[in-house]
Amino acid sequence: MTILGIAGWSGSGKTTLIERLIPALRARGLRVSTLKRTHHDVDLDKPGKDSFRHRQAGAEEVMVVSGTRFALLRETPDGASLHELAARMAPVDLILAEGFKMDDFPKLEVYRPALGKPRLFPDTPGIIALATDGPPDDRIPCFDLNDSAAIAGWAVRCLAAPEKAVLF
Repeated sequence: MTILGIAGWSGSGKTTLIERLIPALRARGLRVSTLKRTHHDVDLDKPGKDSFRHRQAGAEEVMVVSGTRFALLRETPDGASLHELAARMAPVDLILAEGFKMDDFPKLEVYRPALGKPRLFPDTPGIIALATDGPPDDRIPCFDLNDSAAIAGWAVRCLAAPEKAVLF
């Protein structure tokens, strides 16, 4: 599966861009999933619930299932790499990964000069394009942050011709 990161500082608009990219990519016939890393401890389980008790008893994985979705909970005391996580997902055409800023894989940087933070490119590994509401950079492909159609088109072209693209 192909993974494209969406990287940027907190408040830059990464999630909003992903929300706009998903339907634009789906309209082009792509199946899309997302991976989101957070720096907060996430626990979808609640103390006292059966699934929580299963984990506390030492189960490696616990799957919680309803009629419309499931969640797989796995303890990862040593963490898990982006590729290990992606390998556990169902096959799709493209995974958009948010929050893996320092991992070295292809990423689109979301940059807003108004945040007062420095650009990640060129010092952060893997950044191959820029989506910004500021001035473009002639060293990499640049897109207007609000033009999700153009960004989706670029991603589709990269998927169609990986040998000619810097993305894959």
